[in-house]
Amino acid sequence: MLLSVRDLIVEFYTYRGIVHALNGVSFDLDKGEVLGLAGETGSGKSVTAFSIQRLLPANAKIVSGKIVFDGVDLLELSEEKMREIRGQRIATIFQDPHTYLNPVFKIERQFLDVLKYNDPEIKALENKKEAERIAFEKAVEMLKKVKMPAPERVLKMYPHELSGGMKQRVLLAMAYSLTPDLIIADEATTALDVTIQAQVLEIMKELQKEKNLSVLLITHDLGVIAENCQKAAIMYAGRVVEIGDVKKVLISPKHPYTQGLLKALPRTDKEVELVGIPGTVPDLVNPPTGCAFNLRCPYAKEICRTKVPPYTLEEGSTVACYLYGGK
Repeated sequence: MLLSVRDLIVEFYTYRGIVHALNGVSFDLDKGEVLGLAGETGSGKSVTAFSIQRLLPANAKIVSGKIVFDGVDLLELSEEKMREIRGQRIATIFQDPHTYLNPVFKIERQFLDVLKYNDPEIKALENKKEAERIAFEKAVEMLKKVKMPAPERVLKMYPHELSGGMKQRVLLAMAYSLTPDLIIADEATTALDVTIQAQVLEIMKELQKEKNLSVLLITHDLGVIAENCQKAAIMYAGRVVEIGDVKKVLISPKHPYTQGLLKALPRTDKEVELVGIPGTVPDLVNPPTGCAFNLRCPYAKEICRTKVPPYTLEEGSTVACYLYGGK
């Protein structure tokens, strides 16, 4: 087991009150496995990603839980130790490539800084010119791996001179250049058009297989999860409500929320009437009691409104719903 998140609770302290962003998130990720994390906006996907790397803003607090990475609880490490893990062992590809490259520096400066300060072999070199040369060669090599045209020329350019797809390839190359054990792809293709999105996902798949990396793929798109993941986890209102083998979750969904997401998904193989999920994601300053989905669920029972459902194993999927047991 490479990553194990257990009963993670995260709160944000705002002028409106306490936002209960994560309410007992639990999942496991094995070495070389790709886990897709899906759910509506506001379900807690990105907060989960930032919590794993301990990059939450100042008004956020991890109240309780464990984040065990390769046998070490990250919540018990000092900030100095966490800096050694970020980038080197856990890398993140963020949602909008336009906001994660510094507009005043050329790509070369930003890429080489990542390598010079994080790559152990390059850091160990005392000759700065030699370190620069090796870092530049490695940057060119990685840009070629992500199929960037004219990588040497791209390194001499500013971010504003690149398209969105090219910027995302730069971020991909940076993330994979240190060969981390875990890649967190947080909506990494959302800002791209469909064609470029497909190309970036294919590159990610190739790099993941080549290095046998683990990937936490966060997305709204269940189609992306179906094509790229071995496991799927569905989040709602700060909790994983269903998790299991991707085929079991997407072909035979158990939780009413998962079923609702799939009914709202357009199909290309046959004509189906799209059915939206009524209502909206609950206000996490004042979350509902019991199951957070009970206000939108067509199968809600009285117990759903008073008690949080426990996890049960149902035909290979782990699901939090009173339709499948629990008292």
